[in-house]
Amino acid sequence: MTVTGVLFDFSGTLFRIESPTAWLRHAARRRGLALGDGDLTRLAAALAAAGAQPGGPPPRAVPPRLAGAWAYRDRSAAEHRAAYLGLAREVPLPDRTLYGALYARHMDPGAWLPYPDAAGVLAALRERGTPVAVVSNIGWDPRPVFRAHGLHAFVDAYVLSYEHGVQKPDARLFRAACRAIGRRPEDVLMVGDSAAADGGAAAIGCTVRLVEARPVDERPDALRRALDEAAA
Repeated sequence: MTVTGVLFDFSGTLFRIESPTAWLRHAARRRGLALGDGDLTRLAAALAAAGAQPGGPPPRAVPPRLAGAWAYRDRSAAEHRAAYLGLAREVPLPDRTLYGALYARHMDPGAWLPYPDAAGVLAALRERGTPVAVVSNIGWDPRPVFRAHGLHAFVDAYVLSYEHGVQKPDARLFRAACRAIGRRPEDVLMVGDSAAADGGAAAIGCTVRLVEARPVDERPDALRRALDEAAA
């Protein structure tokens, strides 16, 4: 395949969110709360099990009253916030202001780390003149994350579910991304971490390669290998 354009997912593909423990620690400090190590570990594990951290582990079980909110969480900023705050509130926390602080923390550029090969892969694509779009199911603007980590200059377009009112795997999101970079779907590679969501690009003719959403120190070169495999 001759790749003339590449679409990347954001969370779990180009970037990884901090651990649930670090997430809770930062939010608590912002509120001036001191949590002991035992409480920090216990509450972070409970929040992770509830699926309360955007970009983190999915819920082990979604309460029936939140099923609709969870299903459409990335369709708008309001739905995203409602879904994740709803899941977080399933876990009793020592201060009610922590729920909002947790939600705010996940949008902080400091909460995200790029995968080790992200900068090199994006820079190489830019050098070859291959346009790149970020296609993400998300309820907020990740551009500040890319700017903070020096990757924004390598991205030609952001196609974000909450700005379009549709979520992957809806083909409309992938079509919009291909239009944004001026490429035919059959010449475009989609790289993501979810077969269910990112695999939807195949329906319009894109080639799809999947990577695992592992901690950054456990996935040094998956993006590079995905591009090499697609070009072989």
